[in-house]
Amino acid sequence: MAKNLLIVESPAKAKTIEGYLGKDFTVKSSYGHIRDLVKSEDAIDIKNNFAQKYEVPADKKQVVSELKKLAKEAEVVWLASDEDREGEAISWHLFDTLGLKEANTRRIVFHEITKPAITRAIENPRKIDYNLVYAQQARRVLDRLVGFELSPVLWKKVKPSLSAGRVQSVAVRLIVEREREIIKFTTEAAFKIVAIFGKGREAFKAELPERFTKQGDAERFLSDCIGATFTVTSLETRPTKRSPAAPFTTSTLQQEASRKLGFSVSRTMTVAQKLYESGKITYMRTDSVNLSDLALNTAAKEINSAYGEKYHQLRTYKTKSAGAQEAHEAIRPTYFDAHTIDGDNSEKRLYELIWKRAIASQMSEALFEKTTAKISISTRKEELIANGEVMKFDGFLKVYLESSDEDDEAQNGEDNAILPPLNKGQKLDLSEMTATERFSRPAARYTEAALVKKLEELGIGRPSTYAPTISTIQNRGYVVKEDREGKQRNFRVLTLKGQNITKEEKSENTGAERNKLFPTDIGSVVNDFLVQYFKEIVDYHFTASVEKQFDEIAQGLEEWTTMIRNFYQPFHKGVENTIETADKATGERELGVHPDSGKKISVRIGRFGPFVQVGESDENDKPLYASLRAGQSIETITLDEALELFKLPKKVGQFEDKDMTVAIGKFGPYIRHDGAFYSLPKDVDPLDVGEEQAIEIIVDKRKRDSERVIKTFAEAPDVKILNGRWGPYIEFGKQNVKIPKGKEPAELSYEECKALADAEAKAPKKPGAKRFVKKK
Repeated sequence: MAKNLLIVESPAKAKTIEGYLGKDFTVKSSYGHIRDLVKSEDAIDIKNNFAQKYEVPADKKQVVSELKKLAKEAEVVWLASDEDREGEAISWHLFDTLGLKEANTRRIVFHEITKPAITRAIENPRKIDYNLVYAQQARRVLDRLVGFELSPVLWKKVKPSLSAGRVQSVAVRLIVEREREIIKFTTEAAFKIVAIFGKGREAFKAELPERFTKQGDAERFLSDCIGATFTVTSLETRPTKRSPAAPFTTSTLQQEASRKLGFSVSRTMTVAQKLYESGKITYMRTDSVNLSDLALNTAAKEINSAYGEKYHQLRTYKTKSAGAQEAHEAIRPTYFDAHTIDGDNSEKRLYELIWKRAIASQMSEALFEKTTAKISISTRKEELIANGEVMKFDGFLKVYLESSDEDDEAQNGEDNAILPPLNKGQKLDLSEMTATERFSRPAARYTEAALVKKLEELGIGRPSTYAPTISTIQNRGYVVKEDREGKQRNFRVLTLKGQNITKEEKSENTGAERNKLFPTDIGSVVNDFLVQYFKEIVDYHFTASVEKQFDEIAQGLEEWTTMIRNFYQPFHKGVENTIETADKATGERELGVHPDSGKKISVRIGRFGPFVQVGESDENDKPLYASLRAGQSIETITLDEALELFKLPKKVGQFEDKDMTVAIGKFGPYIRHDGAFYSLPKDVDPLDVGEEQAIEIIVDKRKRDSERVIKTFAEAPDVKILNGRWGPYIEFGKQNVKIPKGKEPAELSYEECKALADAEAKAPKKPGAKRFVKKK
């Protein structure tokens, strides 16, 4: 048996490290946390100084048992979990659960998985830092208390099965407030004047800085320019430079991977974790932009070798965010001479992004010559402005250019045009001038990356919390990430060419959204309830101040139980008061009255989602109800749109002597026929469906279903061999079973299917893995 047992968090990391250490070391994984707070209400003993009650979950008992055995046999146990608070807590849980002794336990940390880093860590062990453990405990206890006490309030006052979280609720509030800002926004139109001078390769654009709000004023301006003389009145050329961005932190990596690669925040972190564990990059949860001396030296060597000395410029960056650990590093490649790596496409793309950003941070500034020409108009007092830019030295741009959220809007780039040679006093020939109607736009909806940026700006959350926060608010149904189609909007264009002004009306698609975050109705109602009764919980400054307190606990400046007690006492009192006094929250809004019956029409949240109601519940006549359709919201639905909902369900004819009825259910619009349900395609409006189209949809679905079934069994109707998205599989009741390679699906007998299902059910699960079964 090896003298040393070294425990890391993940098996991939264990495999990498085992290759660096000799036969004296056994390297094992804890598969993340090995225990957690019990699920019951007695997890935290509030009266006993917030003492916690932990348990080892069923899927970790085997891991703990193996680690205990190995720890007893080893002379020294090395705890090598990650270097952040979560990692420190994992080390403490291992120490406590495995019954380790101080004398033969060592805590080590490293920022990268390389042989020198691992060796250096083993040469410099330390003890568990209990201040970091207390900071993690404080976060865990506070979030559990908030969740356990707030959720029952939401069950009683809003809707069953809801839950609330401290940071998640603030993130939802940001999205709800942005959506309302957009709904209230009033668009204003103005005419933008653009002139084109010269022809062919010598042509260039100039703009009028002012805009005209009235078409008449824009038309008058163009009219005054007929036959006018255009003269270059001033020509200013000045050198400008652009500096590279700092190396990546967790937040900036998430933002840039979203813009450049289209990755979600959680996907970025999953891929980055793989790169770190395989020794390709440094630790991916960091808010530091610092680079080690070793990294600076190796980056310089690589730049000088690959591009030449004039491309290198030593830079050190200071982290702006409070509480950042300067001893930590930014995210960077482990070896700067590896411009790319082997791996799947996602890993290669993210690695190259990290490499480019880190190497660019140590490269020379890009040098430009910027020219601004002012052009007078003989018939008007205004001047047109033309901007041009010429790159003199590419510097860091040889490798990398940072993106911004505005790039999507195509707002950057006009200034990069190259102007032809111009002289002061030069007369210019006008080729064309346009006055185009342009509309003001509200603030953009958040993407996942933009939300991370906002949370970071407000000081809410830390590198390890951004991805789980954004996943949680979507999983809880408070926020959806989706694409939405825009609407056609007309705009006017006036064009001056020669002596004539022409007018035309064009159309454009406006308001189209891609991968944006929208609040759901239930998300908005829950947010309003929390803002009304638990303002402190969703207050941006309060949430940021809690993060600072966690940082102070980590530095040993504050006692964690004191911090929790100061928060909990007023919070608990607020929970009790709200349960007693608060009205039920439904987000109800009156839309008007029914044109035929005169009954009130309202919209609100119900147990099964948002719906429209006609009439009152206390009347003799039973009210009518209709669920809202996808894309509709209780905050924006109009009376006319609500009335449309009551046109369904509707009979659209008969097929095989049975009625076909179009309706809308929990999962969208469908056709009901002979006890079966057929979903409508997304591009089909349920109100437009007729008999012929309904029959087509039913026949098409039956055909697809019959092609999906490979084999059925008379002795067991709930057992089928089906064609699935990833190939054939066995549907054995509620269990989906893989078919081993080499087995012909159509030739499997019922007994063989049963044997495969039994074997898969009995097979030991990997720690943390979930077996897939169909929902009841």
